[in-house]
Amino acid sequence: MPFRPLRKIFSPKSVAVIGASSRAGSVGERVIANLINADFSGPVVPINPAHDAVHGLNCVSRISDVPHAVDLAVLCTPADVTPDVVDQCGKAGVGGLICLSDGFREIGPIGRGREDELKTVLAKYPRMRMIGPNCLGVIRPPVGLNASFATDAVQKGNVAFLSQSAAFCASILDRAASEGIGFSCVVSVGNMVNVTMADLIDHLAFDPHTDAIVIYLQSLADARRFMSAARAFTRYKPIIACKAGRYHQSAIAAASHTGAMVGIDAVYDAAFARAGIVRVDQAEDLWGCAELLTRYPNRCGSRLGILTNAGGPGVMAVDALMRCRGQLAKLDPQRRSAMDDLFPSGWSRDNPAVVFGDTDPVPYSEAADVMLADHGVDALLAILVPQPLTDPDQTARRIADVAKAHRKPLIACWMGGSRAASGAKWLHDHDIAVYSSPEKAVTAFGHLVHYGRRYDLLYETPKAAPPVVVSDDRTVDDLLGGEGDVAEKESPQVWSELRSKRLLAAYGIDVTMPQVVRSADQAIAAADAMGYPVAVKVYAPELTHKTDVGGVVLNVSNAEQVAEAYQTIHQRSAQARPDIQVRGVTVQPMLVDPLGRELIVGAKRDPVFGAVLMVGAGGIDAELFQDSAVELPPLSESLSRRLLEQLQCRPMLDAYRGRPPIAMDALQDALIRISHMVAQHPEVIELDINPLVVTPTRTIALDATVLVDHEWKPIAPGDFPHLAIRPYPDQWIRADRLSDGTEVTLRPIRPEDEDAWTRMLATCSQETIRLRFRYLFKQVEHEMAARYCFIDYDRELALVAEYHPPAQSDDPAIAGGESSLIGVGRLIADAENHEAEFAVMVHDQWQGRRLGSILTDRCLEIAKQRGLQKIVAETATENRAMRTIFQNRGFQCRRIIGDDTLIFTLDMAGANADAESKQA
Repeated sequence: MPFRPLRKIFSPKSVAVIGASSRAGSVGERVIANLINADFSGPVVPINPAHDAVHGLNCVSRISDVPHAVDLAVLCTPADVTPDVVDQCGKAGVGGLICLSDGFREIGPIGRGREDELKTVLAKYPRMRMIGPNCLGVIRPPVGLNASFATDAVQKGNVAFLSQSAAFCASILDRAASEGIGFSCVVSVGNMVNVTMADLIDHLAFDPHTDAIVIYLQSLADARRFMSAARAFTRYKPIIACKAGRYHQSAIAAASHTGAMVGIDAVYDAAFARAGIVRVDQAEDLWGCAELLTRYPNRCGSRLGILTNAGGPGVMAVDALMRCRGQLAKLDPQRRSAMDDLFPSGWSRDNPAVVFGDTDPVPYSEAADVMLADHGVDALLAILVPQPLTDPDQTARRIADVAKAHRKPLIACWMGGSRAASGAKWLHDHDIAVYSSPEKAVTAFGHLVHYGRRYDLLYETPKAAPPVVVSDDRTVDDLLGGEGDVAEKESPQVWSELRSKRLLAAYGIDVTMPQVVRSADQAIAAADAMGYPVAVKVYAPELTHKTDVGGVVLNVSNAEQVAEAYQTIHQRSAQARPDIQVRGVTVQPMLVDPLGRELIVGAKRDPVFGAVLMVGAGGIDAELFQDSAVELPPLSESLSRRLLEQLQCRPMLDAYRGRPPIAMDALQDALIRISHMVAQHPEVIELDINPLVVTPTRTIALDATVLVDHEWKPIAPGDFPHLAIRPYPDQWIRADRLSDGTEVTLRPIRPEDEDAWTRMLATCSQETIRLRFRYLFKQVEHEMAARYCFIDYDRELALVAEYHPPAQSDDPAIAGGESSLIGVGRLIADAENHEAEFAVMVHDQWQGRRLGSILTDRCLEIAKQRGLQKIVAETATENRAMRTIFQNRGFQCRRIIGDDTLIFTLDMAGANADAESKQA
């Protein structure tokens, strides 16, 4: 649904410039000049009491003196008066603001005070939104708007550019002017006191001129809104981001191995992957990547064919392909034979296909056609070097014709200077992505492949339902609600290994449970009872890393060694850390399995994205090797698999050199359980399991540390303030009965429901399909099913009715049958969580049993809980059942579209008042 708040900024009918000036080089003078030169069609009003006119436009003294409504005001005023100017704009009913003024939080405490004052004023006018302050401005070539003080003219294009740096934005505009790069929109976001990156992404999602977004990002504030907006956008169009500060180290001291191994940048990588965002390392890659993705938005495989008229550039392209982990396509015999016919004097007879000498445009273009037709080639890179008799222009024209005949990407690299320029321009003008070097072309291809993989991840449906993560709630409550086992009642609390493992065990995670002992004799007795060998560890809850003080002795095989380990641990700990209180030792069974592999699994609280989960190569050298991968919890089966695939040590988990593979299902189950524990308990701000030993038969935690901060508490059931992505809302699961007494389960849809959802639609009548979707289709494709089943629970709710056949029944066709989906009610909210579209469908077999009413009532109940103010529903005029359902619940028929469609709306505030009145 369109994002309304920014319409007055991006499509204004009138603009006022407050602080307009005639002084050459001033911000106020440049803004007026840019608005005039961009041919803005509406009135432009300069506002400055010290001037009568600016650039031939009559000035007024203040915003309240403007004789007509002002959609957009551009502020070029000093920082100290800006809050008062904003207040005047709010009183005058201005729709949107762009604040170019600097002097706010970027200058220190005084500026932060001004910015706080600015936020307070803006809060008085929620319908007036402001971009900035401290920004370059906004440029919208499709509507002739240049509300900025940029010095370069901007051409029309299909890519939106959002920059967190005004200086970087200016440099890109300078480059774009010289290279002919166009934009659908340019926004220098500034300090983002009122309009965020998420707001801009939501607005551009419905912009017909925008096919992709390029972002230069330095930091984020509202990660959850950003993730939700980005995930919605990348379902249909790409986002390419360049994040500054890739190697910036976290300023927060690490309390565990996990904290030391997870840097801020790794979390951004994980978040971008979940949001479907393609990340580039260098700013110059932004446009090459965007150019290719906007031309070829469909997914692309990694097998690249290379056609070149010079061997050296072909080798360079192969090197670049190997660096980005692509694949060199293999030509089939039929294509090689066709190439022989095209080049009787010889060619390389392999990929890269090197055509020797000065190549005629005809055979070169025909070779491109042959290679693109090969089923083993996913994309083709055509490289042309302007040798003495080469014709780059004619070759470009023929290559452009070849590209139009194929759906596969054709990427061009026209090397050289003036001789290649004309042909390169022809390719660019005819929608062929063209680059000046093989490395740039292959890098862009790598990003195209990467985008396809991330797009697939957005719609990847797990093979099976995730394990039912059941915790021992009483144990968990006792542990989290207790006073702890630390010396002082501090926050956060570092839990002992014993208490940490009890929490893991409550979530069904296999652990070696330690026994705390206070003397050598007690240690011997414990070891004798549990059996040798055992592990003996220091017991000091304040101590995070036991090995740092020599507090771990492994493979203890008899009573004498137990007593020796007890004394050794006390001596080492006292010498290394005399400031801590050693309360004894723990004794636990020693896992001896030569087939086991050690991993580290942990969680920490990132300051931007909240809880993150980490897995990596474990043991005492975990921090040394730094082989780890990060993901946002909670995990599904597919996400846990993807997390493990990112590890360099991943092959170690498979069979090799006679060692059998580890029990992958058990490992993924443990990861999923750990992730759910972290998701369900905001108090757990850090977790460290090292090592987590995985064997061919089991997964078991040998050591664990939990860090708890009781100041983190859920606000309400189902609320997850510490997560960047809202998890499955299981608080909305409930049982219900149809009018004939049949029991059904109402629950939010899951990605795992794709097969069941597809089966439901496949067995519905065409009439039911038409009434729900307003069009007919023969079969449900995976992409369509995934979009309906894989949803963002922050913005959408699909409530399914699930029927579970009884184990025993008089009807043998029903007894013990497979559960099925029999109806769906769907709410799709706008980005403001103000209005939602509602639709419901009931399978033909289950119609007439009040299921439509039950789904509608439950969806409306959830809409009320989420604070939605308006529900909009569309139905066919002949659908009497739905018309009755809507009318009985207070919907009003607001609009009739054609002869067959009715639009119903429900004012939630009015409906709630009516319900309370009836109840009274």
